[in-house]
Amino acid sequence: MENSVILYGASGHCKVIIDILECLQVGIQTIVDDNPITSSIMENSVVHTSNFSFTSSDSVILSIGNNKIRKKLSEQLKVTFEKVIHPNATVSKHSKIEEGTVIMAGAIVNPHVEIGKHCIINSGAIIEHDCIIEDYSHICPNASLAGGVLIGEGSQVGIGATIIQGITIGKWVVIGAGTVIINNVPDYSIVVGNPGKVIKLNQNEHH
Repeated sequence: MENSVILYGASGHCKVIIDILECLQVGIQTIVDDNPITSSIMENSVVHTSNFSFTSSDSVILSIGNNKIRKKLSEQLKVTFEKVIHPNATVSKHSKIEEGTVIMAGAIVNPHVEIGKHCIINSGAIIEHDCIIEDYSHICPNASLAGGVLIGEGSQVGIGATIIQGITIGKWVVIGAGTVIINNVPDYSIVVGNPGKVIKLNQNEHH
C-alpha cells in the first residue's frame, strides 16, 4: 500500500477505515464526499467532490457502505484502488483478496478463499475455507460462512447470519440479520428467518 491514500465517502464506514489506516500507520491524503455539509470526520477535513479531481496516480479506497454505489464509483474512477486489512484480522496467506476490499478487525479468512473487488468483510466475520465472495459484496459483523460457500456479486450477508457449507447465494441478495441459510438463494432475493425464506425479490437491484 502507498504511504497515503484518498478516501471517497465520509460515512460511518469511513470512520472504521480511518481507524484501520491509523493502526497500519498509513496516512490519509484527502477525504472526499458528495455531501456539501460534511466538512470533517474524525479530525480529518473533508473536501466536496465538486472541488476535487482524481488522477490516474491516486491511491483510493471507496469508504462507502452501499454496495451499488461502490460498484458505480469503481467503474467511473480511473485510479489505483487499495485493499485494507486490519492488523487484528486473521487472513490466510493461501487466500486471494482483490483490490478495493476492506477487512475489519477480528475477521477470519481461511485458506483458499477468494474475495473479489471492493468487498467489505466486517468486524468478526468468519469466512471458512474454499469460499468465493464476488465483487461488491458485504459480509456484515459476526456473519459466518461455512466452507465452500459462494456469495454472488453485490450481495449482503446480514449481521450474525449463518450460511451452511456448500451453499450458493445469488447476486444482489440481501440476507437479514440472524438469518440461517440452509438452501441455495436465487439472484435479487431478500431472505430472512431460521431457516431462511425468500420474502420477496428486490426488483430495484436488477442491473
